Amino acid sequence: QVQLVESGGGLVQAGGSLRLSCAASGRTFSGNTMGWFRQAPGKEREFVAAISWGGRSTYYADSVKGRFTISRDNAKNTVYLQMNSLKPEDTAVYYCAASNSVAVTATRGNYYYWGQGTQVTVSS
Repeated sequence: QVQLVESGGGLVQAGGSLRLSCAASGRTFSGNTMGWFRQAPGKEREFVAAISWGGRSTYYADSVKGRFTISRDNAKNTVYLQMNSLKPEDTAVYYCAASNSVAVTATRGNYYYWGQGTQVTVSS
């Protein structure tokens, strides 16, 4: 059974940092683009960041550029999202996903495996 399991969410004050992890099991995703999305209450799920299979290409939403960093360790089948300078508007459930596209993509439809999500709450 293929699973993506996120961890590392929690409650943090504005300006603080969190590091999210996404551990994959059941198959390797070392050849896939991986991404992070988020969904705030009452809003659509939105793209946050993506990383190519080898880690050399990354892509970020404008809202997180310069504050978030996506990385991966293919030996551990794990993807990370380092979040710095957090803002209250970053509050959301964060989801890890695996893409069926070779290209680094922000398009939800290109992601076919999803984790269950981890809550991030940023207080002001």
